[in-house]
Amino acid sequence: VQLVESGGGSVQAGGSLRLSCVASGYISDYSCMAWFRQAPGKEREGVASLHSEGTIKYADSVQGRFTISQTKRNTLYLQMNSLQPEDTGVYYCATRSTGCSGATLNAPAYYYWGKGTQVTVSS
Repeated sequence: VQLVESGGGSVQAGGSLRLSCVASGYISDYSCMAWFRQAPGKEREGVASLHSEGTIKYADSVQGRFTISQTKRNTLYLQMNSLQPEDTGVYYCATRSTGCSGATLNAPAYYYWGKGTQVTVSS
């Protein structure tokens, strides 16, 4: 499975961005897809996850501001509103293409990762 992210960029605080991720390869009925991010000097953290059966999980820091969605089994989005400088980082798409029991922000659960897209929010 290969993942390609797009949609990153630079915005001012309060602005919005929409990230997209397209996965190629086999995605089963028991798959998870997720967004992670990594800020400079910090560890990678889970942002939002979506299971193929519809369950969703968000990090507390983005709850109510970010929305994860999926229009096809292999296309994932992250709508980011009310962006703040602390949202700055490289955003990665990840998938566990089979054997996923529920939405999770646990990075080791994911088998495949994209190369990331940069999001920069200025104050």
